[in-house]
Amino acid sequence: MTMLSVAPKSAYDSRIADVLGPFQRRIEAMPPGTCPIAVQLVLLETGGAQTCGKCVPCRDGIPQLAALMRSVLNCEADECTLDTMRQLAQMIKDTSDCAIGYEAGKMALEGLDAFAEEYRSHVQNKMCAEGVGQTVPCETKCPAHVNIPAYIGLVLEGDCEGAVKMIRKDNPWPTACALICEHPCEARCRRTLIDAPLNIRGIKKYAVDNAPADTVPVPKRLPDSGRKVAVVGGGPSGLTCAYYLALMGHQVTVYEGRKKLGGMMRYGIPAYRFPRERIDQDIRAILSVGGIDVRYETIIDDVEMARLSYDYDAIYVAVGAQGGKSLKIDGVDANGVMSAVQLLERIGDGDYPDFSGKKVVVIGGGNVAMDCARTSVRAGAEEVTVAYRRRIEDMTALHEEIEGAMSEGVEFMTLQSPLRIEKDEDGNVAALICQPQYIGAVKRGRPAPVDANKPTVRLEADIILIAVGQDIHSAPFEKFGMKAERTRFVADENLRAEGFKNIFVGGDCQTGPKSAIMAIGAGKVAARNIDEYLGFHHKLDPEVEVPKARPNVREAYGRVNIVERPARERGRDFDHIEIPLCEEEVMQECSRCLRCDAFGCGVLEGGRVQYV
Repeated sequence: MTMLSVAPKSAYDSRIADVLGPFQRRIEAMPPGTCPIAVQLVLLETGGAQTCGKCVPCRDGIPQLAALMRSVLNCEADECTLDTMRQLAQMIKDTSDCAIGYEAGKMALEGLDAFAEEYRSHVQNKMCAEGVGQTVPCETKCPAHVNIPAYIGLVLEGDCEGAVKMIRKDNPWPTACALICEHPCEARCRRTLIDAPLNIRGIKKYAVDNAPADTVPVPKRLPDSGRKVAVVGGGPSGLTCAYYLALMGHQVTVYEGRKKLGGMMRYGIPAYRFPRERIDQDIRAILSVGGIDVRYETIIDDVEMARLSYDYDAIYVAVGAQGGKSLKIDGVDANGVMSAVQLLERIGDGDYPDFSGKKVVVIGGGNVAMDCARTSVRAGAEEVTVAYRRRIEDMTALHEEIEGAMSEGVEFMTLQSPLRIEKDEDGNVAALICQPQYIGAVKRGRPAPVDANKPTVRLEADIILIAVGQDIHSAPFEKFGMKAERTRFVADENLRAEGFKNIFVGGDCQTGPKSAIMAIGAGKVAARNIDEYLGFHHKLDPEVEVPKARPNVREAYGRVNIVERPARERGRDFDHIEIPLCEEEVMQECSRCLRCDAFGCGVLEGGRVQYV
């Protein structure tokens, strides 16, 4: 009788599992600027290591393809090599028995197309394409390219005021980004190789909590240039542009359509996430530069644009995306239906809704939908339900926003596509009728929902909030002559509006609805380009030194996360939900920074960073 063992077939399996964690972290921490052919080769060789050896295309084809790819990486290949690679990759994809083989071939084929310029450069020029080269991960992934290692180093030295000055070098909204930034800077943090990404937003929040923006002096304004610039829109992009232009010595006039400045940061983000007194700290600091005149409640139409183009040397249009999209379904005109933008706009002016005893349904799955759901809880709603046509894992909202809504009692009805809105005899909302979905093939990066053969679902509702996107009011500017595609203004790589020399556009009105930090980055670029257009090349000094880097702490630590007030407490008010980090937490988190600017690829010259 043959005895069976309960031990695994390979004694190495558990050890390999231990290796896969660090390997996964290494992939996540792939430095920006890495040669894409080198990345592809690593992944292809990983596929080769996974082959079972049964089918020839996978067993023998992947190593051959990897050898050809290595010859390209080493700049030893010719055009024939690329043709051979494509043929071999296609054969592996089409004839391999399992996903290990055919996905390896598919990846190689997609890479040949996606990185065609890089492949050509390696073959023809015997070098990487221009711009390929590792950069400091956090600074590169930040749309405003803030010198993050420098301000973390300043916080570590106890200089929070210096940290705010360093942030302001590239981003005049330190408080805003400390509270509501989606922190793309953490995506490739090299600390991931050891344990987990730094909590960069948390460190920034500690800095502005201890050195409020309006108490930290801004840099001294350069001498008057004699040039005038109009900025249309007082949101994150417009005020960023105004700040840097004013520092450069230009006279700036900001035209804002609402009663207060801040744009969608004030009129699109609830106070529990971004208290109004905190946004005002950043705005007061921006205006303290001098040379900025603000015209409130001023709507710019085609006639006014013509006047501005005559009166000013340059114009920056940054009107954002402040209109709420609706749904083309029956009953959308019922009383009690409103867009997310309408609700959040009211709150921006201090008009808080009273949903006491109401049943609220929010349609959508992004951060704005979560803002509406959590706002409804605080407005006293009896029930709050989020209806979304995909799965939770397909939502575009940040994970922490979804988790926060759930903990506050919001119910999620996923795989439910809005079909129609049911009205009562008085024309008021009675219910949202949904068509159940099932998840199908991946399209444009996300699995697409498909109608399921199931009965419709009725969600009783008194209020329905539609949070399915935002619109850009481009019509008056198009009438003036500015070009737009799908209501987004058309601009070149320098943000110059098509057909105009002195008009620039940026932010959500040019890219479509994005994040605040992306709008800020656009405002910074626009300011630089307008300055160049006006015939200058100003440099701005942040008036703070980059601290000397301390030796790396290489021992693994847990990441310090920002925590929120208990759900049962925070769900009853609009006070800020986050609990500040203490000094010990921040010092530990700062010490985890590997200072890639000093020890990695981004060595800085002379210890002082200039604004570029």
